[in-house]
Amino acid sequence: MVADIADRAGVTARTFFRYFADKREVLFDKAGEMAEKSLAALEAAPATASTLAVVAAALDAAADLVGQDRERARQRHAVIMANADLRERELIKLAHMSAALADGLRRRGVDDTEAVLAAEAGAAVHRVAFERWAADDDLDLRDAIRQSFQQLRTLTAAG
Repeated sequence: MVADIADRAGVTARTFFRYFADKREVLFDKAGEMAEKSLAALEAAPATASTLAVVAAALDAAADLVGQDRERARQRHAVIMANADLRERELIKLAHMSAALADGLRRRGVDDTEAVLAAEAGAAVHRVAFERWAADDDLDLRDAIRQSFQQLRTLTAAG
């Protein structure tokens, strides 16, 4: 299987394993870049921005990576949802991303509870926005993220 993947990519199996710990990791190849873009946006956000606005900016920055190829994203999502080990790995990657966002918020002076709540809310918004975007060819991922954050704000304001 790895030999087939490597062959299609025009590399040797040995080269493949220099980039990926195992063949399943190919599905998560953008996780590190997403984290970098998100954290850079979080750090660049204005000091006066609300905590949720900072998280929204972080998700918006990562949207380019996910939103480049809707069909590939749909296929990736279908493969992950069909395999329990991959679902677990996806949840772990999302948890790491959420923890990194919370750490970034703490560095901005946000208290621990607010940082964790905002980061976890951001992870939930990302999941909901992604599913909406994947299902609607006319919806931009950034718009789906903004709309989902607005719905979250409406929900929390209503008590």
